[in-house]
Amino acid sequence: MHGAKKKQEGSLLTPDIKTGLTCAQVEEQRAKFGENRLKEKKKKTNLQRFLEQFRDVMILILIGAAIISFIVACVEGEPKEFFEPALILVIVIVNAIMGMLQESKAEKALDALKNLSAPHARVIREGQEQVIDAAELVPGDVIKLEAGDFVPADAKLVRSVSLKCEESALTGESVPAEKDADALVAEDAPLGDRHNMVFSGCGVTYGTATAVVTATGMNTEMGKIANMLESSEETQTPLQQKLATLGKYLGIVAIVACLVIFVVGLLDGMAVMEIFMVAVSLAVSAIPEGLPAIVTIVLSIGVQRMVKKNAIIRRLPAVETLGGASVICSDKTGTLTQNRMTLVKAYTDGGALEEIGQNSAPVLQLLRYGALCCDGSVVVREDGTVQHIGDPTETSIVFAAEKQGMPKAKLNEENPRLAELPFDSDRKLMTTVNRVDGKLIAITKGAFDVLAQRCVRGDIEAARRVNDEMSEQALRVLAVAWRELDEIPQNPTSETLEKDLTFMGLVGMIDPPRPEAKQAVAVCRKAGIKPVMITGDHVVTASAIAREIGILQPGDEAVTGTQLDKMSDAELDQRVRNISVYARVSPENKIRIVKAWQRQGEVVSMTGDGVNDAPALKAADIGCAMGITGTDVAKGAADMTLTDDNFATIVDAVREGRGIYANIKKVVGFLLGTNIGEILTVFFAMILWRESPFLSMQLLWINLVTDSLPAIALGMEAVEKDVMEQKPRPKNEGLFAHGYGVRIGLQGCMFAILSLLAYQIGKSLYGAVEGGQTLAFMVLALSQVVQAFNMRSFHSIFRIGVFTNRKLNGAALVSLALMALVLFIPPVAGAFGLVALSPVLYLIGLGLSLAPLVVMEIAKALELIKH
Repeated sequence: MHGAKKKQEGSLLTPDIKTGLTCAQVEEQRAKFGENRLKEKKKKTNLQRFLEQFRDVMILILIGAAIISFIVACVEGEPKEFFEPALILVIVIVNAIMGMLQESKAEKALDALKNLSAPHARVIREGQEQVIDAAELVPGDVIKLEAGDFVPADAKLVRSVSLKCEESALTGESVPAEKDADALVAEDAPLGDRHNMVFSGCGVTYGTATAVVTATGMNTEMGKIANMLESSEETQTPLQQKLATLGKYLGIVAIVACLVIFVVGLLDGMAVMEIFMVAVSLAVSAIPEGLPAIVTIVLSIGVQRMVKKNAIIRRLPAVETLGGASVICSDKTGTLTQNRMTLVKAYTDGGALEEIGQNSAPVLQLLRYGALCCDGSVVVREDGTVQHIGDPTETSIVFAAEKQGMPKAKLNEENPRLAELPFDSDRKLMTTVNRVDGKLIAITKGAFDVLAQRCVRGDIEAARRVNDEMSEQALRVLAVAWRELDEIPQNPTSETLEKDLTFMGLVGMIDPPRPEAKQAVAVCRKAGIKPVMITGDHVVTASAIAREIGILQPGDEAVTGTQLDKMSDAELDQRVRNISVYARVSPENKIRIVKAWQRQGEVVSMTGDGVNDAPALKAADIGCAMGITGTDVAKGAADMTLTDDNFATIVDAVREGRGIYANIKKVVGFLLGTNIGEILTVFFAMILWRESPFLSMQLLWINLVTDSLPAIALGMEAVEKDVMEQKPRPKNEGLFAHGYGVRIGLQGCMFAILSLLAYQIGKSLYGAVEGGQTLAFMVLALSQVVQAFNMRSFHSIFRIGVFTNRKLNGAALVSLALMALVLFIPPVAGAFGLVALSPVLYLIGLGLSLAPLVVMEIAKALELIKH
């Protein structure tokens, strides 16, 4: 379409550029092409979210246990027997509701961030110019554009005056693209070179234009990229995979244990109902009932913390995934840089290259003349923020003059503009005639190579060397020259004004790095995370920025999209670890880079704000979109949205993610230690004595009530100070790596020994099974409260402070109170099959319950327990 001639384009889509489409033609086109909207993915209902929570294997096993327990209760016919299945189902439903509400809340928070990229459009229909909703545009509509507008649809220019468009959201290029209705463009030209086209969602920074809409909605370039997201597959995060695997293993353990007990019971002549009840007890003991809910709670707490730090998480497990990120592929423009051209250096004829700041009189005069020859402006708001209006290159000059005490409005008032030659892409120059200090001065600015040919005074060769030096530093360079006139030109032309000039100087600007980006990159490197810059900008510019903020290290490579296209996957896999900068890349290139890192076994995070980032955001293990400058497509593809558009926020998110994962490991270890102890206790008691030390209700109470509150508090443990000094977890590292599973197993054995010992002591001294079950219940429940404090750290509890986690202190007190309720209130104790014990037995139980503290402290002192 962009390769077609202008007149053919106009006649093809609308009969008359001046009158536009008729109402009938609009309706015909709308019926054919639909509304000018990007297709939104159908949102899940709360019912769908609720039902999805039941995919968890552990939840399914619990439901199975509840069904068996319900059948047994029906056979027994006792009302109290229905307590167990009811309790299990309540826990399952509460967990599902929590998961549903959290997902819904995150979705609503993201919806609140959404902003329409082009809500309105100026269109000519039936000869009348009107403002309509951009969604009503159809192919063939004639639209009008001016500086400050967002382009509402892809369109072919039919008229343009000094038009420039900011296309960084689509191409990644921070410098506005020059547009020309008369430009001849090849059919296969890349987006950044289609100078006779404007694209949906991009901003007009300079000039005016009339254009014919060529594509709307999903047929636009933005829509085509959005379409690529439909084919991307969503995979489970590492935490989901690990918990799913854990659930399967626990299910197998429960089934095998139940079968063994069932066979042993039948061979020993036990009643079938009794065997079923023991089997239910084993199933209950094998499954950490509170784990799914507690993991959800811990992740939810992490999400809330991250919201306060300007990060909104769409999916709970994404927190953990970000914590495991080992590679961060970041867009440059607007993410690592400020997406605002800033004048940083100046050179005056006969002088030296200076940093902008406390400058010499010649540099101040250069800034004064440069600002007078600009149409851009800046507005300093009451809150101190600065709004740049117009071409970013011009506003960088105007803002530099403003900071030197020369505001544009005052300059214009003191040095009125009397004539001008607007910028032209062919001339690459702009000239204004101003009355300066009582004289008529023609000021010309533009590309050095062009302007140098018009100058007759000044050291051009010295300036050329400085221009080359500034270009090598990735600066965008503009030259300024002047000449004095005798009279105001009535019909100014380039031939009469832009000649016999006196060279004045050069100004260099760049889209500078965010102030916090360098520190954020340094923290990433210290944390073992590889930062990679991926941009649509020039390789020289990208390399300079990357080198400045620490991404491009000595020996690292910077490659272009063209070079990347020539690499095979095998070659890319060999070189990917050494490439830190990718420039001039396409959306397909970005996905390929992400997948290359993933093939290396890395957890890849991708940050970005433009439409061109969206497919890679979706393909990455976790995508981070910008909330302010980010497009709707990018936000929809991302797992996390940074509401302050701050790259450094990712560092906080990674830190929080690592802390949350560590806390989840503590919670898993804490709860599984209990469950393993319960399984071993019930299993060996049945094998040895044909008796169960616990009723299933007692195990449910320990697992769901006594253990849950300390587990939640344990999940809120403060993030350890050195968490960002550790290497990222390998992608395939299990929850139980580095001997953690063995440690949990040994802890389970310890609880089993204590429980079996308590059961025998209680049964012997009390004289009945109920006494043994009561003492075993007390020891297991109380020792779990003690164990929660042990699990806080790999260091001695006395080193970090026994009671420094206030939430755990409170949770422990509540758990002790609930345990006392069941043990010492007769009606409640009776419902749970517990009896009153003698003071001696209670003291014995207390002593056994403190044993884990002694054992764990000895193990830590001997360094048997390491991080």
